[in-house]
Amino acid sequence: MKSMTGHGRGECLSGAHHFTVELTSVNRKQSEFVINLPRSLDGLEPRLRELIGQNVSRGRVSIKVTLGMSEDGATLKARVNRPMVKAYVAELQQIATELNLDPKISIDTVLRFPGVFETDEEEGDAEDFWPALRRATESALAGFLSMREREGANLTKDLAGRIEAMKDAVRAVQAQAPEVMNRFRQQLTEKLQTAGVNVSNPNDDRFLKEIVFFADRSDISEELARLDSHFQQFDDCLKSSEPVGRTLDFLAQEMNREINTVGAKANDSVISKNVVTLKTELERFREQAQNVE
Repeated sequence: MKSMTGHGRGECLSGAHHFTVELTSVNRKQSEFVINLPRSLDGLEPRLRELIGQNVSRGRVSIKVTLGMSEDGATLKARVNRPMVKAYVAELQQIATELNLDPKISIDTVLRFPGVFETDEEEGDAEDFWPALRRATESALAGFLSMREREGANLTKDLAGRIEAMKDAVRAVQAQAPEVMNRFRQQLTEKLQTAGVNVSNPNDDRFLKEIVFFADRSDISEELARLDSHFQQFDDCLKSSEPVGRTLDFLAQEMNREINTVGAKANDSVISKNVVTLKTELERFREQAQNVE
């Protein structure tokens, strides 16, 4: 079981280039990748998305890639993109004229615009950069997935504790259920006696019909059996190596349905008290399940 939150960082040196990849993820029901690439590497986004998608099935993952110059690239030549500078200046002068502004433009202002400077590292096919970018990404993924697994171990412990608390509450309800029927039989007998009705014959049809009707209306055996089944499915999730976040979401919904039904049928203070425990633990279970991949 893995958490959806994690962070990882990887680097790779390749000739004149230094690649840095950072991965950060937060909770999200579906998978979403937000990729920030240098312009020269835009063509590699599909490959990067595929590589990360093979390892992440749930959560919002932010991927930041930085391409810098290594020490071996210190001899790279920087140059000014003159056509771009001229285009910037012409546009600024035209705007100044239209708005009757001071047309004075400093070189410092122009050099701040994006794309003005170019280096040799921006030349070449983006595909040539893929092997180095892949290694940096795989390094980041290793730390990222390791952190997710550590967080997942903590989540597993907490979720298992919630399930155990709910199992205890269900066992208490199962033990109390027969007492509900016995108490109803006794209360019905007392009411009939108070009303002057002869109840000396416990097999009287009217008496038995009331008992059967109450038993059918208050029977919670099926709901408790389904809760036990859901607990078993959770245990199966613990043994699975596949993402189980969506399964846990579904189990939480189904358990909530059964617990609400038990609460609606409860005719006993002890059962009602345990239903409150079940609802409290389930709500905490549901909150933690939102963090599981």
